[in-house]
Amino acid sequence: MKSVSNKFLIVGLGNIGAEYVNTRHNIGFQVLDFLADKESLSFDTVRLGALAQYKFKGRTFFLLKPNTYMNLSGKAVQYWLDKENIPQENLMVITDDLNLPFGTIRIKPKGSDGGHNGLKNINLVLNTQNYTRFRFGISDEFKKGQQVNYVLGDWDDNEKKLMPERLEKSIEAIRSFATAGLENTMTSFNGK
Repeated sequence: MKSVSNKFLIVGLGNIGAEYVNTRHNIGFQVLDFLADKESLSFDTVRLGALAQYKFKGRTFFLLKPNTYMNLSGKAVQYWLDKENIPQENLMVITDDLNLPFGTIRIKPKGSDGGHNGLKNINLVLNTQNYTRFRFGISDEFKKGQQVNYVLGDWDDNEKKLMPERLEKSIEAIRSFATAGLENTMTSFNGK
């Protein structure tokens, strides 16, 4: 059944704290911050996170940056879905993905956690894997044993240069999800 709700919960995963701000693992926060800056929105500290509201083409987006740390993200997601009465099919979770080249977007209607602790916890708390994931490629250009340092490290200079265009594309994908639907969004943005 198609959702008739015009409310969407867009969750950017990341870790709170100054030391994580520009790290690869915090791309979820970075995408939402970019959208907020662009649209002059401000985040308010709310229960279990920071929240901004964004209106676009008759849709209301709740942009959520959980403050529960990555591996407890599910609690914040569940709370805000319930509080705002947002159907699960209107949920999109933005995460980093090591298996995709830098800046590549992959949007899927469901799937495993792929070893991502944020997704693992959301799957557990929501008791389903059926919600839209937006994976942002961070590539896997690290030496053996360096994965944690890489994921929690800053973007390199080349990535920083390309980032604004990638963030712009990410925002287009979020808007498309709510206006054109999931299938069209996947066709338009996956692998781009």
